[in-house]
Amino acid sequence: MLKELQPALILLALLSALTGAAYPALVTGLAQATMPDQANGSLLKENGQAVGSRLIGQPFSDPRYFWGRPSATAPMPYNGGSSGGANLGPLNPALEAALQERISVLKAADPSQQAPIPVDLVTASASGLDPHISPAAARWQAPRVARLRGLPEAQVLALLERHTEGHQWGFLGEPRVNVLALNRALDQAAP
Repeated sequence: MLKELQPALILLALLSALTGAAYPALVTGLAQATMPDQANGSLLKENGQAVGSRLIGQPFSDPRYFWGRPSATAPMPYNGGSSGGANLGPLNPALEAALQERISVLKAADPSQQAPIPVDLVTASASGLDPHISPAAARWQAPRVARLRGLPEAQVLALLERHTEGHQWGFLGEPRVNVLALNRALDQAAP
């Protein structure tokens, strides 16, 4: 019986070493050599301390900041260990209630804003971790942010334009704004 098991055990050990150690080490080494920022989580740092990642949204509720897309992760918003959407269908009353609540919060934060609210400010992404909003969603919030920070709206809009990312590789996706990066830039520009 040992004679029959010996090749299987040797193959198990070899494949375990190959797929459990050699391959992950190779991929990690290549990632560190070719794209170290992404391999290490695309962290944004201030004074040597990580303040967040460009890949995961952050909960901003202070009206002086731009707000990102709502997050449906549990038990807290933007929980990287619990990625997922709300999975509420379009006819679900709970979805309608959530949308109305989000609209009410946005209108209460800026009662003078009469333009239609961009959809990405009231709907969660499929992952619940989206760090970006559309330029339209950022422009919609700009008057509130400028007023509450005591900055000229033109200065906030110029900052927004500098932080608008174009299509990925020139043709994929839509232009977008990383909320964390924009809010960090706002803090540096504040009077």
